[in-house]
Amino acid sequence: MNSQSPMSSPDPKRRRLLKLGLGAAALLAVAGGGVALLKPGLLESNTRLAPAARGLMRGVALAVLDGLWPAPGPAREASMERQLAALDASIAALPAATRAELAQLLSLLCSAPGRLAMTGLKQDWPQASVAEIGAALEGLRHSRLALRQQVYFALRDLNAAVFFTQPEHWALMGYPGPRDI
Repeated sequence: MNSQSPMSSPDPKRRRLLKLGLGAAALLAVAGGGVALLKPGLLESNTRLAPAARGLMRGVALAVLDGLWPAPGPAREASMERQLAALDASIAALPAATRAELAQLLSLLCSAPGRLAMTGLKQDWPQASVAEIGAALEGLRHSRLALRQQVYFALRDLNAAVFFTQPEHWALMGYPGPRDI
Protein backbone atom coordinates (compact mmCIF):
# COMPACT_ATOMS: atom_id res chain seq x y z
CA MET A 1 0.00 0.00 0.00
CA ASN A 2 1.36 3.41 -0.95
CA SER A 3 1.59 5.77 2.02
CA GLN A 4 1.73 8.92 -0.13
CA SER A 5 -1.48 10.73 -0.89
CA PRO A 6 -2.31 11.44 -4.53
CA MET A 7 -1.75 15.15 -3.90
CA SER A 8 1.78 14.78 -2.49
CA SER A 9 3.57 14.13 -5.77
CA PRO A 10 2.48 15.82 -9.00
CA ASP A 11 1.90 13.69 -12.05
CA PRO A 12 5.09 13.78 -14.19
CA LYS A 13 3.03 13.97 -17.39
CA ARG A 14 1.10 16.96 -16.08
CA ARG A 15 4.31 18.69 -14.99
CA ARG A 16 5.81 18.09 -18.43
CA LEU A 17 2.72 19.52 -20.14
CA LEU A 18 2.81 22.59 -17.91
CA LYS A 19 6.48 23.15 -18.69
CA LEU A 20 5.80 22.68 -22.39
CA GLY A 21 2.94 25.19 -22.27
CA LEU A 22 5.02 27.77 -20.43
CA GLY A 23 7.93 27.24 -22.79
CA ALA A 24 5.68 27.66 -25.83
CA ALA A 25 4.20 30.86 -24.40
CA ALA A 26 7.67 32.27 -23.72
CA LEU A 27 8.86 31.30 -27.20
CA LEU A 28 5.85 32.96 -28.82
CA ALA A 29 6.39 36.12 -26.76
CA VAL A 30 10.05 36.33 -27.79
CA ALA A 31 9.28 35.44 -31.42
CA GLY A 32 6.43 37.94 -31.54
CA GLY A 33 8.66 40.69 -30.19
CA GLY A 34 11.40 39.92 -32.70
CA VAL A 35 9.01 39.74 -35.63
CA ALA A 36 7.40 43.03 -34.56
CA LEU A 37 10.68 44.78 -35.26
CA LEU A 38 10.66 43.47 -38.83
CA LYS A 39 6.93 43.58 -39.64
CA PRO A 40 4.87 45.62 -37.17
CA GLY A 41 1.25 44.62 -36.57
CA LEU A 42 0.15 48.10 -35.55
CA LEU A 43 1.37 51.55 -36.58
CA GLU A 44 1.39 55.01 -34.99
CA SER A 45 1.96 54.13 -31.34
CA ASN A 46 0.01 50.89 -31.75
CA THR A 47 -3.25 52.63 -32.70
CA ARG A 48 -3.74 51.63 -36.34
CA LEU A 49 -3.47 48.37 -38.27
CA ALA A 50 -0.34 48.01 -40.40
CA PRO A 51 -0.93 47.02 -44.06
CA ALA A 52 -0.16 43.33 -43.45
CA ALA A 53 -2.43 43.31 -40.37
CA ARG A 54 -5.21 44.90 -42.43
CA GLY A 55 -4.98 41.93 -44.82
CA LEU A 56 -5.08 39.51 -41.89
CA MET A 57 -8.07 41.20 -40.23
CA ARG A 58 -9.88 41.49 -43.55
CA GLY A 59 -9.51 37.74 -44.10
CA VAL A 60 -10.57 36.96 -40.54
CA ALA A 61 -13.61 39.26 -40.83
CA LEU A 62 -14.69 37.59 -44.06
CA ALA A 63 -14.33 34.12 -42.52
CA VAL A 64 -15.78 34.82 -39.08
CA LEU A 65 -18.75 36.78 -40.44
CA ASP A 66 -19.16 34.68 -43.59
CA GLY A 67 -22.60 35.10 -45.14
CA LEU A 68 -23.16 38.50 -43.53
CA TRP A 69 -21.18 40.56 -46.03
CA PRO A 70 -22.64 41.98 -49.24
CA ALA A 71 -21.89 40.05 -52.43
CA PRO A 72 -18.37 40.62 -53.80
CA GLY A 73 -18.15 44.01 -55.44
CA PRO A 74 -18.11 47.69 -54.53
CA ALA A 75 -20.65 47.33 -51.70
CA ARG A 76 -18.56 44.63 -50.01
CA GLU A 77 -15.37 46.66 -50.40
CA ALA A 78 -17.03 49.75 -48.91
CA SER A 79 -18.39 47.70 -46.01
CA MET A 80 -14.98 46.12 -45.45
CA GLU A 81 -13.28 49.54 -45.42
CA ARG A 82 -15.77 50.67 -42.75
CA GLN A 83 -14.98 47.50 -40.78
CA LEU A 84 -11.23 48.14 -40.93
CA ALA A 85 -11.67 51.81 -39.99
CA ALA A 86 -13.85 50.76 -37.04
CA LEU A 87 -11.18 48.21 -36.03
CA ASP A 88 -8.59 51.01 -36.03
CA ALA A 89 -10.86 53.14 -33.82
CA SER A 90 -11.50 50.24 -31.43
CA ILE A 91 -7.82 49.36 -31.20
CA ALA A 92 -6.91 53.00 -30.51
CA ALA A 93 -9.35 52.95 -27.56
CA LEU A 94 -7.73 49.89 -25.95
CA PRO A 95 -5.29 50.32 -23.04
CA ALA A 96 -1.64 50.69 -24.11
CA ALA A 97 -0.63 47.30 -22.68
CA THR A 98 -3.42 45.54 -24.58
CA ARG A 99 -2.46 47.34 -27.80
CA ALA A 100 1.15 46.24 -27.32
CA GLU A 101 0.10 42.59 -26.92
CA LEU A 102 -2.19 42.83 -29.94
CA ALA A 103 0.65 44.38 -31.96
CA GLN A 104 2.89 41.41 -31.11
CA LEU A 105 0.18 38.90 -31.97
CA LEU A 106 -0.58 40.55 -35.31
CA SER A 107 3.13 40.79 -36.11
CA LEU A 108 3.56 37.09 -35.42
CA LEU A 109 0.52 36.12 -37.48
CA CYS A 110 1.61 38.35 -40.38
CA SER A 111 4.95 36.58 -40.67
CA ALA A 112 5.03 33.40 -42.72
CA PRO A 113 6.66 31.27 -39.98
CA GLY A 114 4.33 32.63 -37.30
CA ARG A 115 1.23 32.17 -39.44
CA LEU A 116 2.20 28.62 -40.35
CA ALA A 117 3.18 27.64 -36.79
CA MET A 118 0.17 29.21 -35.14
CA THR A 119 -2.60 28.52 -37.67
CA GLY A 120 -1.22 26.03 -40.19
CA LEU A 121 -2.27 28.45 -42.95
CA LYS A 122 0.22 28.09 -45.80
CA GLN A 123 -0.87 31.04 -47.92
CA ASP A 124 -0.62 34.65 -46.83
CA TRP A 125 -3.89 36.02 -45.46
CA PRO A 126 -4.91 38.05 -48.54
CA GLN A 127 -4.25 35.10 -50.88
CA ALA A 128 -6.04 32.50 -48.76
CA SER A 129 -9.66 31.70 -49.45
CA VAL A 130 -12.41 32.30 -46.91
CA ALA A 131 -12.71 28.52 -46.50
CA GLU A 132 -8.96 28.15 -45.82
CA ILE A 133 -8.99 30.95 -43.26
CA GLY A 134 -12.12 29.51 -41.67
CA ALA A 135 -10.43 26.11 -41.36
CA ALA A 136 -7.32 27.71 -39.84
CA LEU A 137 -9.49 29.57 -37.32
CA GLU A 138 -11.37 26.39 -36.44
CA GLY A 139 -8.00 24.72 -35.83
CA LEU A 140 -7.16 27.49 -33.36
CA ARG A 141 -10.59 27.27 -31.73
CA HIS A 142 -10.41 23.53 -31.14
CA SER A 143 -6.72 23.40 -30.23
CA ARG A 144 -5.65 21.68 -27.03
CA LEU A 145 -3.37 24.67 -26.33
CA ALA A 146 -5.08 27.49 -24.47
CA LEU A 147 -2.80 30.02 -26.16
CA ARG A 148 -4.07 29.08 -29.61
CA GLN A 149 -7.67 29.24 -28.37
CA GLN A 150 -6.99 32.73 -27.00
CA VAL A 151 -5.70 33.81 -30.40
CA TYR A 152 -8.92 32.57 -32.01
CA PHE A 153 -11.14 34.34 -29.50
CA ALA A 154 -9.17 37.58 -29.76
CA LEU A 155 -9.46 37.66 -33.56
CA ARG A 156 -13.09 36.57 -33.63
CA ASP A 157 -14.31 38.75 -30.78
CA LEU A 158 -12.61 41.90 -32.01
CA ASN A 159 -14.06 41.51 -35.51
CA ALA A 160 -17.54 40.51 -34.36
CA ALA A 161 -17.76 43.30 -31.76
CA VAL A 162 -16.76 45.93 -34.31
CA PHE A 163 -19.11 44.52 -36.95
CA PHE A 164 -22.20 44.37 -34.76
CA THR A 165 -21.69 47.81 -33.22
CA GLN A 166 -22.08 49.41 -36.64
CA PRO A 167 -25.69 50.63 -37.08
CA GLU A 168 -25.88 49.23 -40.61
CA HIS A 169 -25.57 45.69 -39.17
CA TRP A 170 -28.05 45.96 -36.29
CA ALA A 171 -30.89 44.54 -38.37
CA LEU A 172 -28.89 41.31 -38.84
CA MET A 173 -29.36 40.71 -35.10
CA GLY A 174 -32.98 41.75 -35.11
CA TYR A 175 -32.15 44.98 -33.27
CA PRO A 176 -34.20 47.87 -34.71
CA GLY A 177 -31.93 50.50 -33.16
CA PRO A 178 -32.55 52.93 -30.33
CA ARG A 179 -36.12 54.08 -29.82
CA ASP A 180 -37.11 57.70 -29.88
CA ILE A 181 -38.15 58.88 -26.44
